[in-house]
Amino acid sequence: MSVSIQTQDFDLGAEVAALHAGNGGVGAIVSFVGTVRDRAQDQTISQMELEHYPGMTERAIEAMVDEAHKRFDILGARVIHRVGLLQPLEQIVLVAVTSRHRGQAFQACEFLMDYLKTQAPFWKKETTSEGARWVDARSVDDAALARWGIEAAGNAAAADS
Repeated sequence: MSVSIQTQDFDLGAEVAALHAGNGGVGAIVSFVGTVRDRAQDQTISQMELEHYPGMTERAIEAMVDEAHKRFDILGARVIHRVGLLQPLEQIVLVAVTSRHRGQAFQACEFLMDYLKTQAPFWKKETTSEGARWVDARSVDDAALARWGIEAAGNAAAADS
């Protein structure tokens, strides 16, 4: 398991190769890379800023990865989340999972993304032509987490109104 919170970009190929290195039991590698969108709510986004609490954020994500190991037959996981000032189209998050079989790898990756989207302690601020605004959780993200039997801690219902 490896979790990194960082300002610098990451190389998907290098990260996947490192996760797979030397483990002949790996039969599947599933990865997800999220990027900063250039539009939200019909407005152009000029930049996004992410804040976090160092130490606390890493521990929360490590706990998510531990939970994925309990739920799924995975061999390894790598999570990178960028913080700081990001521009549209830049990479923002990587979740990569290895397993003996593709089904477990896909499920674990999706579980980690749903968990990360709703439970990780990050604060996102988008800047548009109308100014900056904090991004709240959405009920669709809470619903994605609920299918894993986990209730979201946020208040997404208010954010959707």
